Amino acid sequence: MTATKPEFLHAAILDGKGSGKEIDSAGVEQWSRDQGVLWVHIDVADSGSGDWLGEQSGLPIAAIETLLAGETRPRSTFTEHGLLIVLRGVNTNPGADPEDMVSVRVWIDANRVITSRRRRLLSIQDVRKSLASGEGPRSSGGFLGALVERLADRIGDFVDSIEDRMDAAEEEIASGRSAGFRQRLSALRRQIAHVRRFLAPQRDALDRLNRQTFEWLSEIDAHALRQEADRITRYLEDLDLAKERAIVLQEELLSQVAQEQNTRMYVLSVVAAVFLPLTFVTGLLGMNVGGLPGLESPLGFVWSVVVMVVAAVGLIAFFRWKRWF
Repeated sequence: MTATKPEFLHAAILDGKGSGKEIDSAGVEQWSRDQGVLWVHIDVADSGSGDWLGEQSGLPIAAIETLLAGETRPRSTFTEHGLLIVLRGVNTNPGADPEDMVSVRVWIDANRVITSRRRRLLSIQDVRKSLASGEGPRSSGGFLGALVERLADRIGDFVDSIEDRMDAAEEEIASGRSAGFRQRLSALRRQIAHVRRFLAPQRDALDRLNRQTFEWLSEIDAHALRQEADRITRYLEDLDLAKERAIVLQEELLSQVAQEQNTRMYVLSVVAAVFLPLTFVTGLLGMNVGGLPGLESPLGFVWSVVVMVVAAVGLIAFFRWKRWF
């Protein structure tokens, strides 16, 4: 059975000067190491790309399975042949939820870079544009640094938007404008939780990567990776702080709701206490028995009203004296 011809999303040969020469599948087959670093970007859903990985790439079986896996978590794996690293980036595709993070799998050795994805990742497009403009990576190690940097840039933009929304939420609850606030706060906490779910293992994967040495990773590229790992750590700390701020806001919202309920119950209790003696007087004088005072007097109703007013005023004065309201 003839293997399906791969339809690479992108293929290029890095010239070592910041540019890349785009090639097709035939160019990939004819590539040799002396031409420069080969970069191949594939779609996991393309069966032809899967066949190419399995039959022509020469990668370890474990690496091929990871590059074609359906769901992955950020991690880094080292072999004698190269590095396999799985990263996540915020979903900045139009109409998508940013917290629905997109996965990119990367195989890197001294002469090749193979990346795969299921959904479009704009950070990969950024690297491609930088090569087209002559400002792209010059080596396989530089490619990894450039990709991590662009992933971190978009993660940083997302974290900044979270902090801005958190500031707005704090101002909103301080001003008492809480209509629909609980739903917005819950959505904000879900976004933080979803991004943090992948950002924490991504930080660990980069930290583990920084503890390794590779012949193809220059000191400059290694330093750049450490810088980007520090950025990811800071963003993770910012998300942790935003999470704590969201918890405090939610507690403050619950406290405000409880305070409003207590205030309403207090007012109702005071009103009920004021009308209690009035109800007693009207109930007492409303009994259908003989001998009720004022029954035959034309001033009986007036004296009843006077008694009720005096009782109400006296009770209100007592409450004021006790400073109960």
